[in-house]
Amino acid sequence: MLPIDVVVPQRGPRVWQTQIISRLDMGNVDVAVLHAPPATPWPIGVNTILGLERRLFRRFDRALASPVAEIPARVRARAPALRLDLSGNAPPSNVPTITLRFDRANSDLATARTVALGDLPVLEAILDGKTIVGRALPMVDRREAASLGVEDVLARAVTLILSVVRAFAEGRLEDMGTVSSASDDSGEGFLAAYLSRALPRLGREALRRVRYRQAHWRVGYRFIDGPGVAETGRLGTGWAVLPDAGDRFYADPFAVHWQGQPFLFVEDYVHAVGKAVISVVSFTDDRKPLTPRVVLEEPHHLSYPQVFERDGTLWMLPEASTSSRLTLYRAAEFPDKWLPVATLVEGEISDATLLDHGGSFWLFATRRDGYGSTSDTMVVFEAATLLGPWREHAANPILIDRRRARPGGAFIRGREGRLLLPIQDGTLGYGGGLGLSELVRLDATTVHLSDPRPILADGDWPYPQIHTLNRSGSLEVIDGIAAVPKRPERSRVS
Repeated sequence: MLPIDVVVPQRGPRVWQTQIISRLDMGNVDVAVLHAPPATPWPIGVNTILGLERRLFRRFDRALASPVAEIPARVRARAPALRLDLSGNAPPSNVPTITLRFDRANSDLATARTVALGDLPVLEAILDGKTIVGRALPMVDRREAASLGVEDVLARAVTLILSVVRAFAEGRLEDMGTVSSASDDSGEGFLAAYLSRALPRLGREALRRVRYRQAHWRVGYRFIDGPGVAETGRLGTGWAVLPDAGDRFYADPFAVHWQGQPFLFVEDYVHAVGKAVISVVSFTDDRKPLTPRVVLEEPHHLSYPQVFERDGTLWMLPEASTSSRLTLYRAAEFPDKWLPVATLVEGEISDATLLDHGGSFWLFATRRDGYGSTSDTMVVFEAATLLGPWREHAANPILIDRRRARPGGAFIRGREGRLLLPIQDGTLGYGGGLGLSELVRLDATTVHLSDPRPILADGDWPYPQIHTLNRSGSLEVIDGIAAVPKRPERSRVS
């Protein structure tokens, strides 16, 4: 077992630090806990405001930013191989030491002000005060709520530290450059940032939700014979909107051809019910869409209906993250009847995207690591056959990055064998944009995706905030967020 010293504040520790120790205890790690000088206390006003906000959003669980009375010290006989300084102010040591920095600050309090300002934080794991060995760009899902944003950031602080410890133990720490000098910014100024930026933002969002749906997506489709979005890097023209009645929306479109006919599969979300089913759209001979009809419903939410053909059989791999499992379905009667075949992966997996490459099957997805966002932590799995067993990639998590972690459509095979993956960009929030990343290297030890090339949302598509792109033959499909006023609900019987 790897012996690790974890240094925590003697007074003023927080729940996120206890989470790291608890997670290490569950792994192949021998943990000793040492006390450093007391942490910089969070002002009473910060704790009070964040606590009141959490009550407003009906979050009654214990927040990762919550203070704890103490983390008891632990001793261990043998010498440590690694030291984690979770206090930010531990004395120097000749033991390799990893420290976490929050926007270059040693204090986690800096996170609260960054989020209150509406800025997006960067976390870095620093080895011996010199070398960056890990970086995370957490997604902030609810930007109107500083308390929930702080939770998202601290959740990925836990993920980052645990991934760096694993990389150290396996001898694959990556040198990501020399660190700049640490900021002495402790995060003071939260109250001014909250009153001037966060509170008005919260008020604007509250007013918006009185008038409009919280989220309402629309699906676009077009039939083209030439280059599409993947080739041009722009949406272009010719898009038509799949009609909806306003009481439901369609999203996550996937296109497939079968026996010469095009089909469009969508997430079908009924606002009054609060969950989605999978529906299919058939087309007339003159390429007009028929009314979507439900083809798959479960007790839990379903989305991202990735449909594909393999050896003459049609399969569907929809997202079902709320069920904590990823289930593969087979078409018993295409396109209307689907049967579950196997659970491929356990856990809160989102938008798992299949790739047949190099003699193996691969799944690219995001996984929610206990807390925080579902959109910022990419994981990859490998199997010799479609039914598995599926194994975690050695480098998981591949990255923690709101700009390029979550897939937004099936892999695209481009010119000269290039493989492109549509990637969601959460810089402007969930559904804020889409890019294309090239798969540069994929094997048992390495996953390397290029930085995304943004898709330009020009042309005649009226909803520029897109998060899905797919194509089958001449049928190309996208989706985008629409501002739809609230009105009386009308649900359709499945």
